[in-house]
Amino acid sequence: MSKPGQKVVKWIITLCLVAAAVWCALWLWKTYMYSPWTRDARVRAEVITLTPDVSGWVRELNVADTTEVHEGDVILQIDRARYSAALDKANASLASAKATLRLKEHEANRRSRLNTSAISEEARDTARLEAEVARADVQQAEAAVESAQLDLDRTQLTAPANGSILNMHLSQGNYVTAGTSVMALIKNDSFYLSAYFQETKLQHVRHGDEVQITLMSGSESFKGHVVGIGQGIADSNTTINAQQLPQVSSTFSWVRLAQRIPVRVEFDDIKAVRATGVNLAAGMTATVRLIEDASSNTRRPSASQADTVDGTP
Repeated sequence: MSKPGQKVVKWIITLCLVAAAVWCALWLWKTYMYSPWTRDARVRAEVITLTPDVSGWVRELNVADTTEVHEGDVILQIDRARYSAALDKANASLASAKATLRLKEHEANRRSRLNTSAISEEARDTARLEAEVARADVQQAEAAVESAQLDLDRTQLTAPANGSILNMHLSQGNYVTAGTSVMALIKNDSFYLSAYFQETKLQHVRHGDEVQITLMSGSESFKGHVVGIGQGIADSNTTINAQQLPQVSSTFSWVRLAQRIPVRVEFDDIKAVRATGVNLAAGMTATVRLIEDASSNTRRPSASQADTVDGTP
């Protein structure tokens, strides 16, 4: 081959390599900056803090840390003696109030039948009002009985849902205080993900989009869908001073990093995920990638977009 021909071949090879390099660079830039996926996703779950409604000594403790419980299972039993005595006292007060009411009503009825020569109108009105007061006392005593019965019933703390006990720092014989949480309950089948998408990629995310979820704990992927997009994150410049003025930073970094917005993602079939033997736990990390339509190489439209295309509002 002549020297001019060799030069042409070299130029063609060089241009092809340059074009391939430019294409790869553009593809990497688009994938990194604009593709709808994120490695920053966290598994979340509905957590119920179990808190006794009454104070007392723990006489029975039927669970331990990580114990599986079902809705209605008795978790702990607080000493009932004090609340049983309070219920007895409330019942006694109610009985006394009812007896007083019968006496006052009898007096009011008897005086209402007497004529004005035997009793004054003032005494008659007084008897009637005393009967009304006694009737109100009975209602108050009945409310006290209901409250005492409620306190007695709530000496037994039961599981509000199916789940697993977590972070329990309690032993039988400890004293628990009303309103102070003693353990947490992770609800079964309530797991979802908070996927933090960069703001440069958020424009491609829509409600109802299908996603592929890959947990860091394994290579198996699961299907899910977007159910909500966060509408705000914290801003340090919104902090105010004593005069209610915003404290805006006096410096500005020219290298700006894309903010991450939380997107709520749910599994399509959480029971199928558990059937694979995966142990889901709140706080696990995962990768979330929006599923694209391979036939058109574009992202699959959301349910709302599909309705618009079909002409359905």
